[in-house]
Parts: sequence; structure tokens; C-alpha cells
Amino acid sequence: MSQYADVTSELLSGMRLYGVKYQRIEVSAPFGIRFDDAPGRAQLHFVGRGPLLVKSAAGVIHTLETGDALLIPHGKAHALLSSVDAADQDIAAFGSKPICDRVCAIASAEACDGEQSVILFSACMTFELGGMQPLINTMPDVMMVSTLLSQYPEIQPILEAMERESTARQAGYASILSRLADVVAALIVRGWVESGCGKGSGLVQALRDPRLSLAIAAMHRDPGESWSVEKLARVSGCSRSVFAERFQSATGMTPLRYLTELRMRLAVQRISDGGEAVETVAFDLGYGSLAAFSRAFKRIVGQSPGALRAGRYPATEARVAQRA
Repeated sequence: MSQYADVTSELLSGMRLYGVKYQRIEVSAPFGIRFDDAPGRAQLHFVGRGPLLVKSAAGVIHTLETGDALLIPHGKAHALLSSVDAADQDIAAFGSKPICDRVCAIASAEACDGEQSVILFSACMTFELGGMQPLINTMPDVMMVSTLLSQYPEIQPILEAMERESTARQAGYASILSRLADVVAALIVRGWVESGCGKGSGLVQALRDPRLSLAIAAMHRDPGESWSVEKLARVSGCSRSVFAERFQSATGMTPLRYLTELRMRLAVQRISDGGEAVETVAFDLGYGSLAAFSRAFKRIVGQSPGALRAGRYPATEARVAQRA
């Protein structure tokens, strides 16, 4: 594995990609299913029985066969079609019924259990890369699992298991499919990263720089350290001026601005998702006072850490207020 892949794999240790809504879809041709924009959410589609076409937001057509999967990391609008000229309907127009917790079944009126129907398993997913969240912006609109199979053959048995579960529908199949979908989505992201992140620039360019990547990895390993440009330059093995110039050129920001944004991304994750106390997060991330942390947080995030926590945990905040 290259140094680039080593560093990015280490930095992706905080990756969390899990479904919040799963759907087993069975339709017969002609069909067209439209998915509108879902900002902040990724969409995974797996074909249990094909074929079908996927039309991206840019109008690019992708053909999917049985056992194929794709990830749409930005949640952009797209359509699943039986043919290029098929009319599409919003997914909400199709009737659905629950199978189990978080999984529902959708079937067109013409769908049947015969060999002519197309079967899909779709997941609308929360997609978090922790401190590496900017990498999502460099990902292509559509990521095909087929492009990874030769390099990552371990994905194939998982796809085969998903194919069996989606068509046989044995006891507990929906829950098993949802877990396999999460794994496949994570493998697609990891494969893209370890393959070099395509032709991405910015953060990707910095990670490919053997010196800059050392400094970036150090900040991610210990974001609460009292980093200065001088300390980071020593980690990278450069002079202060050379390091600062190369970092700015690659990422479009200063090293300390990058550190502040990294800390705030981690703070949002810990306060909003983890429910941690604001004071604990502030001191863990290297701030000597809550006031200094709050100023930086509001400047980067656009609201105070207390407001974020209150919005996410209103009951908790109410109890705290009552005790006060």
C-alpha cells in the first residue's frame, strides 16, 4: 500500500456510513423511479435482479446488471429506469409497507414474483467521515462497485449474499440486507480512497504530498495538541515558510485554519451525535477556555455549541435549565 493510502486509511478511521431508511423495491417494465435531491445523505442501490438503467443528475446513463451496486455519495437527484425513454415517478408515489424496523417494501401494481420483475434494495444513508468530511466533496456523483471488484475481490461474496437475500426473502432477510448494504457502501468508499481518490484536488492533493500528509495525519491523530505552524513544519520535515506556502497552495487555507475547521467538525459530531458536554469537548480539542471555543465554533459552524446541543437534545437541555 502506498504512503498516500496508509495516511488516508488512518484518517478514515472515523468513517461512519449507515442506513437510516431501507427499501426493497420490486417493479416490472416499463418503470421509472425518481429520487430527488437528498443533501447530506448518500444513496445506495443494489440490484437483486436486473437489468436496469440509472440516470444521474448530469444525465449520464449507467447500466446495472444483477449483483451490481452503486453509491451516490452526494445524494443528488437520479432515476432508476427500465429504458432510456421510460417516464419516471417520484419514489414517494409508490405505495410502501413496513417489513421490519427501518425497512419497507415497495412494489408496482404490475410486479410479480416471477423472473420478469426487477428487484432492488436501496438505502438512504447518513455519511460521515469525521475529520475527513471534505473528502466527500471530491467524490464523483456516481460510484460503481463494479470498478472495484478486480482489486477488491472480497466484495463479491457480500454482493452474492445480498442477491440471495433480496430474492429468496427468507426469515429475517430485510434486517440482514440492511447490514450488508452498510458494509458494501463502506467498502465502495474505502476502495475509492485507497485507489487514490480519482483526480481530486485540494485536500486530496495535500494528502498525496508526502510531507504535507505527515502534518495532516498528526493533526487528525491529536487535534487537541497545541499545534503551531512551526510544530507542524517540523513534523513535515520542512522549513516553516516552505510548509506554510505548500499547505496554502494545496488546500487553499492556512494550516491553522485547517486545524480549526477539523476541530469544529469533530466538535459538531461529538456534541450533536455523541451528546457530550460542550465543556468536555472544548478542553479535549485544545481550547483553554469555553469562551474561546464558543467563539471559534460560532465563527465556523454558524451557531453556538449550546444552540446545537439544545436543538439535538431539547429534553436534556430542559432538565439542565430546571436544575439551574
